[in-house]
Amino acid sequence: MALDAITAMMSTNASNAAASSKADSVTGNLKNISSETSADELMDVCKDFASYFVEEILKEMKENMTLEEEDEDPTVSMMTDYHMDSTIELLADELTDTVGGGFIQQMYEQMKRNYNITE
Repeated sequence: MALDAITAMMSTNASNAAASSKADSVTGNLKNISSETSADELMDVCKDFASYFVEEILKEMKENMTLEEEDEDPTVSMMTDYHMDSTIELLADELTDTVGGGFIQQMYEQMKRNYNITE
């Protein structure tokens, strides 16, 4: 197996592991919600979920809009992907904070009712 193929495989595995870790974290937070959860904790979980949701949408958009370069060095590609993923994560957080208020508030109110969480 060529070094380029190994580097590309490691990049894919690292990216998948990071995405899986974040998904597991969000899922774990959602599973831990109960009637004992405070309103502030519930709002934080809703914000985390919304940010993760936006992040996944942005990653799909990036994948659909990015052309694959056949001659591209896998090491450069791996670094580019790493920095792009970090940028997407920050952008998702910023978008969620800036324009996600309505969605987050609706999710918060619904979950608050579902779990009988009081202020």
